[in-house]
Parts: sequence; structure tokens; C-alpha cells
Amino acid sequence: MSAVLTTRNLSRYFGAVTAADDINVTIDTGEIVGVIGANGAGKTTFINMVTGYLPPSEGEILFRGESIRGAGPRRLMRKGLSRSFQVPQVFHELPVMDNLVIALAAAENRHLNPFRPVHGPERLKAAEAMLEQMGIDAYRDELVTAMPQGARKLLDIGMALLADPSMILLDEPTSGVSLEEKHALMETVMEVVARRNLTVLFVEHDMEVVRRYVTRLLAFADGSVIADGTAEEVLSDATVQELITGKARPAAKEA
Repeated sequence: MSAVLTTRNLSRYFGAVTAADDINVTIDTGEIVGVIGANGAGKTTFINMVTGYLPPSEGEILFRGESIRGAGPRRLMRKGLSRSFQVPQVFHELPVMDNLVIALAAAENRHLNPFRPVHGPERLKAAEAMLEQMGIDAYRDELVTAMPQGARKLLDIGMALLADPSMILLDEPTSGVSLEEKHALMETVMEVVARRNLTVLFVEHDMEVVRRYVTRLLAFADGSVIADGTAEEVLSDATVQELITGKARPAAKEA
């Protein structure tokens, strides 16, 4: 396997507060890597640094062997690194189809010209295909505000996929999604991921989702990676159970 994403001594400080501390991670082609941690553990800071939304204070980030420290989100998208968001970043007052077409135009590195239509036949064809893949074609002509939360999440992920990335980062894809929608959403996403042979890094709080889909799991606490391994290994770790999953350490036996 070859490394897709590598971080070396990656740190981020906000004044006297350390949000990320000396993170050293290598993610190889085809891995599906989950990220868990309590609120404030450093997960979002890590994701935001990797995707260009937040500059690191120290350290290096390599994408397919090339330094991307200082590169912004749009540049990274065109290099093959896309992301979705915990709160879907969509145009709520526009139809679903328009959201996809605009995302595709942005991915093509073209400025949107109000005097030039963006709904060309090739873009429409690509958008239609994405609607079908994500299972949201029933909402094609609906405003985003008419979609349930799970469908909005799928739209946000579909917009990220239109950039044709080699790696996608998903920030809490099941957050705010009903129990009934959650597993169907993840099945859809993972089927598309497998079809495209993508490398995935995703933040998740639902341990059932984590166990089912990841090939590897990173646990964060106090801005650092405290465990790295299979889901079974990491979720069985005593420190992870105490700090993240809510299971207390067993009491020490008296001599």
C-alpha cells in the first residue's frame, strides 16, 4: 500500500490552549479510518487542518507525498482531497439539482459567471448520475429545505464526490440523522466509496457505525492520538473506554 495522507508532528495552539498535539498519522490507499473522541478531544481541529480550513501551528501534512501545509480547501479539492461537514454546507434556498451543478462547476475550477449558464448537458448528466448513486433522485427538483436531514447529508457528500477525489473526509456523517435513516445512509455512502475505490477518514460518535464500517480506528483525547488500531483493539483499550466510550476502568482489587 502507498500512503495517501501523512501528518508529522502536527500541532495547533489557540493561545495557551493546545487543541492538537504532535499528531503523527499515516493513512494508506483504500483504508476506511474512523476517528472517535469526546467533545474537545481535537478531532475537528485535526480534520480542519488536514482539509485546509485551519493552518497548523507546527508540523507537516503530506498528501500523496506532497506537502499541502498552507493549501486552501479549493486547492486541496482539486488535488483529490474532498470533505463533507457535520452541518451540510448546501444552498438551502436552491433546488437540489442546482446545488449539484454549482458544486461541479466549482470543482472544474471555473468562476461562476451570472451571464453564462452553468446547466450544461455534461454537468446535468453528471449531477443526475450523482443523484441516483446517492439515492436522492426523488428530490431532484425540490428545494433543499424540503429534504429530511439524512438526505441533506447525502447531498452534501454527493457534492464533495463531484470533485472526483481520491480521498474523502466525512465529519460526523450520521450526526442529527434519525436511527431509521442512519444505517441506510451509511450503506449508501460506503457502496459509493467502494465503487470509486476511495480512501476515507470519518469522524463518528456512534460506536455501532464505527464497528461496522472502519478498517482502522483512531481515538483522540486532549488533542492527541491515544490509540490506533482495529476497531476491536481500540474500543477494548481501557483508556479509550474511560475517556471516550463511557465505560469506567474496573476497580483495583484490594490486596
